[in-house]
Amino acid sequence: MRLLRSTDLALRVLMRLAVVGGPTPTTREVAEDMGVPYTHTAKIVAELQHMGLLDARRGRGGGLSLTEKGRTVSVGAVVRSFEGEGDVVECEGATPCPLNTACRLRGALRRAQEAFYATLDPLTMQDIIAGPTGPLLLQISRPG
Repeated sequence: MRLLRSTDLALRVLMRLAVVGGPTPTTREVAEDMGVPYTHTAKIVAELQHMGLLDARRGRGGGLSLTEKGRTVSVGAVVRSFEGEGDVVECEGATPCPLNTACRLRGALRRAQEAFYATLDPLTMQDIIAGPTGPLLLQISRPG
């Protein structure tokens, strides 16, 4: 299973903001730190803000910061939100699979997907930035 680029970026933005250090970064600074286009980062930031996971303040003294919900949100919940609830494979698309009614692969893939999420569900942003990740994130971020 491969995550969408938007899911990857959302997780990296949340991880970066979960690390305490220096002034709150702007969307542009986060995009530059990660080497990602500003427009992509702005879309992700807007979605994360809509989900209640981060605050974005404009103007002097503004920037991005995690909300309490953003610090405690399940990694699995974030991935589900960005990936959607669909199956790993498209069995009923424009050209439905002829094995659809008797396929054992679809069920196996669904169980694998559920196991993937079950592994991510207990993890929070605080869990995944624990050492050595957190200090490394601070090193690659812009100096305050």
